[in-house]
Amino acid sequence: MIHLWSQRREADEVRRHGPRLSPAQMRAQKDLAELDLPPTIEIHFPDPADVLHFELRLRPDEGMYAGGTFRFDVTLNSNYPHDPPRVQCLQRIYHPNLDLEGHVCLNILREDWNPILNLNSVFVGLLFLFLAPNPEDPLNKGTPTY
Repeated sequence: MIHLWSQRREADEVRRHGPRLSPAQMRAQKDLAELDLPPTIEIHFPDPADVLHFELRLRPDEGMYAGGTFRFDVTLNSNYPHDPPRVQCLQRIYHPNLDLEGHVCLNILREDWNPILNLNSVFVGLLFLFLAPNPEDPLNKGTPTY
């Protein structure tokens, strides 16, 4: 009987306040609310209810990639912020830090990830890869060094 009462109370809570958010969803909402992005970075949500999956669009305004629009699929897993976001380029780009499958070579998405970092740092880091590609840490071995 007590079990049924607690289930009913939980259902009433969900109706009143919406579903409970996971820690990853709460952190993602916080990061998104605190974004301070330049006009060259846009975020688009295919499903507005899903804050753990979205598309990032970068439009560098300087450098050899100026004028291009580059799309990335960003997925946060249920262990975010302890695990880094998974970022995949949706286009084929000739870039030393992107391979032909769209994998991104950015240190804060790999060994330098720390839960203190937020989505703003990742987005600005991605934009910086287009402003100043890093030939010292190439992911695409076929691109020439500068």
